[in-house]
Amino acid sequence: MSKVRIAGTGLTRFGRFPDRTGRDLFAEAGLAALDEASVEPGDVEHLYFGNFMGELAEHQGHMGPQMAEAVGVRAPATRYESACASSGVAVREAVRTVRTGEADVVLVGGAERMTNMGTAGATEGLSIAADDLYEIRAGMTFPAAYALMARAYFEEFGGSAEDLAHVAVKNHEHALPNEHAQFRSSITVEEALDAPRIADPLGLYDSCPITDGASAVVLVSDDYAERAGLDAPVAVTGTGQGGDNLALQDREYFARSPATADAAEEAYADAGIGPDDVDVAEVHDCFTIAEVLAVEALGFYDPGEGIGAARRGETTRNGDLPVNLSGGLKAKGHPVGATGVAQVVSLARLLSGTHPRASDAGDPRVGLAHNAGGTVASATVHVLEVVA
Repeated sequence: MSKVRIAGTGLTRFGRFPDRTGRDLFAEAGLAALDEASVEPGDVEHLYFGNFMGELAEHQGHMGPQMAEAVGVRAPATRYESACASSGVAVREAVRTVRTGEADVVLVGGAERMTNMGTAGATEGLSIAADDLYEIRAGMTFPAAYALMARAYFEEFGGSAEDLAHVAVKNHEHALPNEHAQFRSSITVEEALDAPRIADPLGLYDSCPITDGASAVVLVSDDYAERAGLDAPVAVTGTGQGGDNLALQDREYFARSPATADAAEEAYADAGIGPDDVDVAEVHDCFTIAEVLAVEALGFYDPGEGIGAARRGETTRNGDLPVNLSGGLKAKGHPVGATGVAQVVSLARLLSGTHPRASDAGDPRVGLAHNAGGTVASATVHVLEVVA
């Protein structure tokens, strides 16, 4: 099977752009990725696009062909929807397409337009990633759902709101030099703890923002990279996907993430590595407790140990395993359909030395991207390596 190399990456700034359309955002990211890769739109054989709520935010379905047109691609184009894991799933399908030899060049990306809906509209739109019959109609929102998960974690393993505040402080600090991040300002633990409570024990700084933005990567085969003379030293060497029951009340665990664990097990086996081989990670921290659950499910920490990782400095930029050097969803922003690919972009740039936090990571050779949907009813994990 061919190695799947990352030939080019593209990102918009993440933030509030209510007057920009989804196609406008994706055109910026997609064309930047093609330009960086020195790949012509006519060479793209498939376009895979992640988006969660285009029908609600823009009254627009059938977005694959629309995004292909926006970047000048005349090729089959497919939209993938898996809540906040939409473009993580798109990356997985793109990797498999290149590996099997079906295509040599795939453009994969995602975009979401959310701020035009307002806070109430975006909150309602996001809620459809939960179970309508048993959760949404009862008034469940995602801050409330993750608050339940945090309470369950504290009850089973211990921990406190102060531990979660350290996660928020860390990710805000990581985002400071990231020109694409929505929030580039530092916060203190005290400020995080004093902020308004959103759903106890989660406060304002425990929650990711509502965000507009787009991301894209060009994936190519070894053969194409060699024929075209491309400099593409970073490859996706492992991919995995896991799932769980949609509604929280139907889960075996509130304080663990089996979907992530299953996706990680598959991705590690696919890449031929283990969690100890990972140098840097981008994980799905839609809420601070989500990062804690992720680092445990990914095998970086035993259950109950991840809660203190940021406080101990282990996941900071100078720690043993830097997590979310981009700022994560918490500070970089979370345009849900774009997030999975944006994580891959951040890692590709860290591994190639072009990310503003690259020097903090030392000389990383292996990165991991974890993207989750809803309350982690779906999850993808991708392993990236420098293969030269």
